[in-house]
Amino acid sequence: MDFKVLAVGDVVGNPGMDRVCHSLRQLKAQTKADFVIVNGENASVVGMTPNQAEDIFDAGADVITMGNHTFGKRELVDYLDENSRILRPANYAPQAPGRGWGVYETKAGDVAVIDLQGRVNMDYTPDNPFLQVDKILKELSTKLIFVELHAEATSEKLAMGYMLDGRVSALWGTHTHVPTADTQVLPKGTGYVTDLGMTGPKHSVLGIRPELSIAKFRGDLTGRYQWAEGPTKLESVLFTVDTETGLCRNVERFDIYD
Repeated sequence: MDFKVLAVGDVVGNPGMDRVCHSLRQLKAQTKADFVIVNGENASVVGMTPNQAEDIFDAGADVITMGNHTFGKRELVDYLDENSRILRPANYAPQAPGRGWGVYETKAGDVAVIDLQGRVNMDYTPDNPFLQVDKILKELSTKLIFVELHAEATSEKLAMGYMLDGRVSALWGTHTHVPTADTQVLPKGTGYVTDLGMTGPKHSVLGIRPELSIAKFRGDLTGRYQWAEGPTKLESVLFTVDTETGLCRNVERFDIYD
């Protein structure tokens, strides 16, 4: 039996929220996805509010993952402890609010989702994700395991992919907001892509108004970053997994552009 998981790239600002709310259910039906995981950490550009989380769930998400901006909105902190379907990186300090992995009931049985954050060139350095994921895998009995690595460096994501090859169903990267063209099934059967991309403004610098990014790199005085307006996009990847083996059969990109 095949089990299909749709992973959606970082939602950025109101344009990204609008795109998710208008397009995710249609995409879920189109791909016949059984389970949907959305990265929501940039829904408010820096962080996500509980109301935005509910909107993403209402749009069709089963789990929301976060990253280095997990605590960007203080009102989310208590909500993280209340809602097991929102994951912050598992390699954060043990006393951090929320949880970094979860097991969810589906028609195919239990599905585990693990959220990790990389350490290379990141503004916050958590515990070693390579060691942390080994500890988590020892606690899991299901074969259906999906891992997100929120990281900057391609090398870190690839290394994690090969370390987990044959041990998890799929691993994908988030954080850079740039979709990569390396969708593949690794030699031992793990689905992989370096970065999903993003959901938000099409004509932007990673979701932000270009003129603000240009001013920053020129050394000009700038105000707070603001999301760009105009056409939007949704970038995602579909992983088709064999429920008997827990290994990936196929990896396919599904993107929507205005």
